[in-house]
Amino acid sequence: MKPWEEIHFNMRKLSKLKTIKGRKKEIALDTLFLTAGCTIYSISLATFTAPYKMAPGGITGISTLLHYMIGTPIGIMIFILNIPLFVLGFRFIGGSFLIKSIICTAITSVGVDFFWFLPKYSNGKGSMLLAALYGGVLSGIGLALVFMRGATTGGTDIASRLLKLRWPYIPMGRMMMIIDTFIILLSTIVFNSIDSGLYALINLYVSSKTIDMILYGSDTGKMVLVISDKNEQIAKTITSEINRGVTMLAGRGFYTGIEREVLMCAVRRQQTPKIRSIVREIDPTAFIIMCEASDVIGEGFKPITKDD
Repeated sequence: MKPWEEIHFNMRKLSKLKTIKGRKKEIALDTLFLTAGCTIYSISLATFTAPYKMAPGGITGISTLLHYMIGTPIGIMIFILNIPLFVLGFRFIGGSFLIKSIICTAITSVGVDFFWFLPKYSNGKGSMLLAALYGGVLSGIGLALVFMRGATTGGTDIASRLLKLRWPYIPMGRMMMIIDTFIILLSTIVFNSIDSGLYALINLYVSSKTIDMILYGSDTGKMVLVISDKNEQIAKTITSEINRGVTMLAGRGFYTGIEREVLMCAVRRQQTPKIRSIVREIDPTAFIIMCEASDVIGEGFKPITKDD
């Protein structure tokens, strides 16, 4: 082998070793996050949610209803009810997403039935509000860990993806909300208790907020757009008083045809009252738009990493 051929061969070999090492690391992280996430989620269901007859949507909610109606184990029913979704998923969705989700569903199913026989929080006789809050936080933590690795625990998420193939114009989040709301309403009928549905909604809300907090952290913020004849003065004040960068965008009014600059600025939530105050003092006639910014990356917020 010639010298340059040997160098090329060694470089390819090194690259292959790095790829294998990277895959092993990903598999290890997947195993850690998915196992931990599903275990925490299982504890939430078996200890706080199901004992208090809360069915906060999804296949889990249906399994809880069936448990109290006909006595079937919740964990086993979670897996059985997900099987048709997985079959359809492999046909219409495919990918590693489904494989990870099947693994998560299996871990969750075993975990729920295992923790069901362990001592529970007040054994279903304590405060439903506290159970909803504790359960929501725990399920949010567990699901966030699962979502971080590109998987789900099956149920509503896969059903929504399949339904979106039929009705692509309906947003995914809205579709999931419709399914979960229907199951929660059904639970109020099955349990003959409005309280059960109310606390299930609280649990679902706390869980979603916990997920957002973990996935996006405190880097949620607001994107502010200001249209004013005094944008220069407003921009200087924002920069000096709250230490935020400002960008000027070119804009033109459709009706008037007048060209003017649009001020754009990303700020943290707690800074929005100050922004309003600055704009109001400088130009009371200004037009302000404040939009939710779920993940702000860059200087002053979360640093840019290779995962972004």
